[in-house]
Amino acid sequence: MEAEGLDWLLVPLHQLVSWGAAAAMVFGGVVPYVPQYRDIRRTQNADGFSTYVCLVLLVANILRILFWFGRRFESPLLWQSAIMILTMLLMLKLCTEVRVANELNARRRSFADFDPHHFWQWSSFSDYVQCVLAFTGVAGYVTYLSIDSALFVETLGFLAVLTEAMLGVPQLYRNHRHQSTEGMSIKMVLMWTSGDAFKTAYFLLKGAPLQFSVCGLLQVLVDLAILGQAYAFACHPQKPAPHAVHPAGTKAL
Repeated sequence: MEAEGLDWLLVPLHQLVSWGAAAAMVFGGVVPYVPQYRDIRRTQNADGFSTYVCLVLLVANILRILFWFGRRFESPLLWQSAIMILTMLLMLKLCTEVRVANELNARRRSFADFDPHHFWQWSSFSDYVQCVLAFTGVAGYVTYLSIDSALFVETLGFLAVLTEAMLGVPQLYRNHRHQSTEGMSIKMVLMWTSGDAFKTAYFLLKGAPLQFSVCGLLQVLVDLAILGQAYAFACHPQKPAPHAVHPAGTKAL
């Protein structure tokens, strides 16, 4: 009787927690990029942010949305992809405008040049949009033709989450190559780790497709490895080597 009497409180509380978890899932992934966006806008300097981060996340989330058409998963995960795509486009727009303003005499490059040596280094935001639309169109058409193949759908989902899971690997490699974490914000890595851990727990609790859980665990392990590097290099500092400093507020590519 007592348990039944508490239902009026526990049921809405459970619903509120579910809504909160869903909201955190949808918007949590973009939070680390908010201070980065504000810093770039304030300093009018985008050298500390690699736009290849945008490329990886755009590809990963476009593939995830296409995967949804073949195998439906939790709606918050779908909305998360849409929000992340919008965020990365905003980051690209700002970075392109700032870079072009600071390189007045640089040769203008466009997507229509089809120059592989300057891929993703174009002079106009519209070129990035064209590239994203072209990729989405091709990937969408292939998905439409192969949507009845379970092997293709599962592979598509695996590629989507694996691409995102590998986002921290270049940072891990850079740290190892230079034996230093100079230019990397520990606070930001802690934010990645906590966010990725929450995301993976959400995948497991909500019964998301296996690819999501496996790659989420892999992403957490990469984050922990980066934190391990930070601790190891702090305890055994190396002589600084001349190299370009990568982003302090995002995973460097």
